[in-house]
Amino acid sequence: MPKKILIVDDQKGVRRLLEELFKKDNWIVNTATDGREAVSKVSEFQPDIILMDMKMPNINGLEASKQILAVHQDMSIIMMTAYGEMDVIKNALEAGVKKCVTKPFDIMNLKDIVNKLAGE
Repeated sequence: MPKKILIVDDQKGVRRLLEELFKKDNWIVNTATDGREAVSKVSEFQPDIILMDMKMPNINGLEASKQILAVHQDMSIIMMTAYGEMDVIKNALEAGVKKCVTKPFDIMNLKDIVNKLAGE
C-alpha cells in the first residue's frame, strides 16, 4: 500500500518540488499552504509523514505540530527550518517532532530521511 505524505509550506515552489519528488516514488501526496490548513487536513488525509515548514502565516509549523501531535501522538513530523534556528529546533523536538532539517536542504538527503522514518 502506498505511503501518504502531507507537505506543508507557504512557498508554492517548495510544495511543487517536494510533491513531484515523492510522487515519483509512488507516495500519495497532499499539500497545505499553512499550519491551519495542515491541522484540518491531517484527520481526513491521515498521512504517514508530514513535512512541515516552520515559518508560515496563520499558524506556524511549531504550533501546528503541537496541535497535530495532541490528537495524533504517533504522527511522524519532519520540520523544515531556516539555517541557524537552534531554539526552534530544540522546541520542535521537545514537542514531539521526529526530525528537523535546515533549509536549504539536500533533496536526496530529505528523501532518505522521509523513507527511513516511513519504514519505522
